[in-house]
Amino acid sequence: MMQYRGYKTIILENLCYTELVYERINKKLKTHLSKAEIEKLIREIVKETDEITFIKKGKNIHITNHNRGICLTVNSFTKKIITAVKTKKG
Repeated sequence: MMQYRGYKTIILENLCYTELVYERINKKLKTHLSKAEIEKLIREIVKETDEITFIKKGKNIHITNHNRGICLTVNSFTKKIITAVKTKKG
């Protein structure tokens, strides 16, 4: 595991989604958001999350936003969102 500095801009500029990830995010977060709403939410989470919480494990980067209680998983090579899960707010 390592912290990943300088990656926020790269992720924001290259975020992409698969068709299945929208359904997965709604299921994991227990929401019923549209594709546009999910993309807006993900972008907001990445923007407002301190880069110190960007942790690279293997090929993925985990972005933990403690205020929202959400952790995003992004493929470090393709910049595709893999999932979003609820965490404990802290």
